[in-house]
Amino acid sequence: METQMHDYRTLSSLKNALHVLNCFTMDRPEKGITEIAEELQLSKSTVHRVMTTLAEEGFVRRDERTHRYRLGLSVLSLGGIIMSNLEIYREGQHLLESFVNRFDETVHLAVLEDYSTVYVSKLECKHPIQILTHLGRKNPLHCTSSGKAILAHQPPEFIEEVLRRGLEKATPNTLTDPEELSRSLTQVREDGYAMSRGELRDGVHSVAVPIRDYTRAVIGAVTVVGPAERFTETKMQSLARTLHGIAAEISSRLGYYERRRS
Repeated sequence: METQMHDYRTLSSLKNALHVLNCFTMDRPEKGITEIAEELQLSKSTVHRVMTTLAEEGFVRRDERTHRYRLGLSVLSLGGIIMSNLEIYREGQHLLESFVNRFDETVHLAVLEDYSTVYVSKLECKHPIQILTHLGRKNPLHCTSSGKAILAHQPPEFIEEVLRRGLEKATPNTLTDPEELSRSLTQVREDGYAMSRGELRDGVHSVAVPIRDYTRAVIGAVTVVGPAERFTETKMQSLARTLHGIAAEISSRLGYYERRRS
């Protein structure tokens, strides 16, 4: 019984530590003990113990002037390990660099995680727009071009679950009607690419092409993001043709190959 109680407390402390780390965001990168305690509904003494341990291991850093905390370099080290071992990142990075050098537009690699897309690579152009696209950021599937490019090729039961969870409205252009989104996904499968026209953020357009792995499953997408005034329908279609070549090359490097029709 005593061993079980010790194991329970250890797991509880671990969960608290993970919740604390996950509460830091790009919008709110610095937080105090009281703020974290209120957000996670934990006691301040518990949060203080967790933060002290995390600080000792380098996962958070305390500002001695403000007494507030930020994520530490140990988190960055772990992120570097993840990125260096993420195959889609390794195989796609130089292709993204070539794209930016040629077109001077911001490009991303996104992968599917649970019911969201996550950016695993981002290369900015010389005139980036102020949008919240950073590494590790999770975005909805239904209102991003990368999300729709991935979602369109998932099993029917997965798509049904996304629809069941609800389609949150981010802008007036967000597709929130299940039937309308389903028609849009059918169009994505026919076109081979997806577009988002101000559906996640007003005035921001994007286009994405899916990436497949050796199992033939769509696991990610390569996407270009820019302002609506520059990303016209014609330009996005032109960019999509180039993205097809990049996605095909990455997919091939991941073991995907086109089956010949008999």
